[in-house]
Amino acid sequence: MICVGSVGDIEEGTSKGLDVEGAYLFAVKRDDIVYLYRNSCPHLGTPLEWEEDQFLDPEGSLIQCSTHGALFDIKTGHCLAGPCKGQHLQAVPFLLDNGLLMVEPGHLGQRDIHGATD
Repeated sequence: MICVGSVGDIEEGTSKGLDVEGAYLFAVKRDDIVYLYRNSCPHLGTPLEWEEDQFLDPEGSLIQCSTHGALFDIKTGHCLAGPCKGQHLQAVPFLLDNGLLMVEPGHLGQRDIHGATD
């Protein structure tokens, strides 16, 4: 397994971009739970962040794409509004090991991963 980051590096209610072996990911911590997604909008495949580590809307309640303003549910990655409505961000399964986010190497390049993370 590969360490992609530390839970301690992500403050509650914020997001953090992660570049791991050429895979662009981001994590969001909400209610002390971490969600990990591929940093790619399902509409055009563009990176989501406005600025470094800025993946959330101004209220911090949704993930927002910087290209067309699409809004995604933090817990599910489901697009609620915008040109990709009804599609999903690509969740990346991970395990927590002593506060470290661990990902199987095969999941770094895998596409169309949906569902909850461990």
